[in-house]
Amino acid sequence: MTSAAIADALGGKKVLGQAVRSYAELAELTRRGLPADSLTALGEKLDLNQAALSAKVGIPPRTLTRRLSRHSRLTAAESDRTVRLARVYATAVEMIGNEEKASQWLRTPNRALAGKVPLDQLDTDLGAKEVENILGRIAYGVYS
Repeated sequence: MTSAAIADALGGKKVLGQAVRSYAELAELTRRGLPADSLTALGEKLDLNQAALSAKVGIPPRTLTRRLSRHSRLTAAESDRTVRLARVYATAVEMIGNEEKASQWLRTPNRALAGKVPLDQLDTDLGAKEVENILGRIAYGVYS
């Protein structure tokens, strides 16, 4: 999975305002704060509504609505959580090979996670790593 794949999940050049060619550029963009519209673009890819997105990224719904209406930026911490979601989504697309199936997989309870939904594990970096590990096992055909 490349930095371009992550940027694509966030809306690409149209939403981010620049082409992202490296992880360093993505990190700098994250530190400055992503445009709030990048969360909307990611929500469309994940098939999540605004309320679900605000919960996943930890932004109060009214705050997210206000930022979206003003086309403002997310904080660095909110941007980091948004990039984490985009990173796992991009990994799922790469491993599963289809955007729709990847999105569905992330929203379906998984035996390898003790019946928990992968998307619900992305609230921490360790949870995201566990989901990425499972995706890696899927790519290599390891039963989990």
